Amino acid sequence: MSAHWIFHPGPDSGHVAQLEADADALNISPLLARLLWQRGMTSAADMDLFLSPNLRHLARPEAWPGVTQAANLLAEGIRAGKRLAVWGDYDVDGVTSVALVKTVLADHGIDIAHHLPDRRDEGYGLNADTIGKLHAQGVEMLLTADCGISDVEPVAVARDLGMTVIVSDHHLPPDILPPAHAVCNPRLGESPCAELAGVGVAFFLMAELNNELSPHTGRRADMRAVLDLVALGTLADVVPLTGQNRILAKNGLLLLDAPQRPGVAALKEVAGFSPAARLSAGQVVFGLTPRINAAGRLGAAQTALDLLLCADYGQAARLARRLDEINQDRRAEEQRIFALALEQAGRAPGRAGLVLFGEDWHPGVIGIVASRLAEHFYRPTLILCRKDDALKGSGRSIPEFDLHASLAACSDLLLAYGGHKQAAGLRIDPRKLPFLVERFDALARAALGDNPVPSLHIDTHLPFAQTINPELLKELDLLQPFGPGNREPLFASPPLLLRTIRRFGQNSEHAELQLTDESCNITLRAKAWRQGGEFVDALRGSRIHLAYSLRADRYKGPGEIELRLKGWHSSPTV
Repeated sequence: MSAHWIFHPGPDSGHVAQLEADADALNISPLLARLLWQRGMTSAADMDLFLSPNLRHLARPEAWPGVTQAANLLAEGIRAGKRLAVWGDYDVDGVTSVALVKTVLADHGIDIAHHLPDRRDEGYGLNADTIGKLHAQGVEMLLTADCGISDVEPVAVARDLGMTVIVSDHHLPPDILPPAHAVCNPRLGESPCAELAGVGVAFFLMAELNNELSPHTGRRADMRAVLDLVALGTLADVVPLTGQNRILAKNGLLLLDAPQRPGVAALKEVAGFSPAARLSAGQVVFGLTPRINAAGRLGAAQTALDLLLCADYGQAARLARRLDEINQDRRAEEQRIFALALEQAGRAPGRAGLVLFGEDWHPGVIGIVASRLAEHFYRPTLILCRKDDALKGSGRSIPEFDLHASLAACSDLLLAYGGHKQAAGLRIDPRKLPFLVERFDALARAALGDNPVPSLHIDTHLPFAQTINPELLKELDLLQPFGPGNREPLFASPPLLLRTIRRFGQNSEHAELQLTDESCNITLRAKAWRQGGEFVDALRGSRIHLAYSLRADRYKGPGEIELRLKGWHSSPTV
């Protein structure tokens, strides 16, 4: 799909001298200083903090809404001998949250129960039946992780049974909060980072509980040792990688590079990485987390939790292979549903917002399909399937459209909904589906117009003579991890001679190009993911402009310079 190229205007003459001074003070290049300035860092101090996101810059636990009260209640109950259970979600954020809670408390010699709901049988969040079973097993305290903020009725049931309930969540709070004894949610007031992931909330809660329990148990967990879990959940949940999230993810990635956790080492190997390979945020998101997510998507989240908690590498390797097999099944089901949804969308051209339904589509996969279709059509997309007497849906959006707000505008049609601006879920009576199709389309059309196109925000022009500078690669690495809120720098090339085209992947969906910058006679290769169909053989020998990102290919260790093509257009013939 063609994209609109937007070039950042760059600093004016009044800022150039200051940027050069900041670059000298920090011993960085003027280009890196410019990239930081274009991302909102307007002083050397701001730039230094961004480039060195050390753990000492983490906020204190008491700065987060509800954390101190929740930690006090948990410590009081544990000291009184009450049995604790943690209830998580079946996705990466939820599984890593549960693993983190169990790990920290195990370091204090405290064994707790846990529950990860089955996506098909129970769905997301708490339910009264399982709460009753936990109570029958002797559970007297219930801690949620990455869920619970909307579960008013199940929390009331737990309280009626005499349980102490602490909700730890990061999703958007509803108007009526659950009647828990304490609620931790960074969105419930002023906080250092309103968009913390669920595992981030669990991290700060456990850090405070760690302090509370230490005098009682005579032990202290090393909170740095669980940052690998925090990085996995934070990156998988697609939260903004700025501020507190950046500190957590950046430091957690260091643990993923040299894993001490057998499950992480085994996971890297089945994903095709060297155990000692440095991983970018993208490699984690596309290589590691899908295998963890696949377990919960297809009904076996416990396998993922077992992997993360496993202390024996042999067992971890077996579990990682099982997750890889589940992920292959997930990919096959995803491709089946994607093809059917693509065909269905083609029968309703002109929609600004897509609502698609399949009777037998797997609820654990529809979110991924929604994401792919939103990218393919550049339209907000809802994918629905049958769930008992209702329909269950998962939606993904584009940056210009607030999906959560649109579902709020359809709330009279829905049985339930929740989520974020870019990703959300819903339940609906099947009889209301035709009305949702029309209203969602109307909302999208009003917000986006008839033909929205993606935008590429380009930082600056960069010829190949500068691209091959190894110091530039090192400096760009300082900006990692890339993701929402911290986009990867994007550069525009001069005219390039397209020498060769090699298509690869299933159905030749990707392309690898060899391109020469004739101004300096330097040839580099570029990979165009999911753009193989755009590069027909007739383009060989032509000249094109690229919008590209720049990185070292470290898939199996140290690698060479690689360009990632984000957009292109033909160069006018002279």
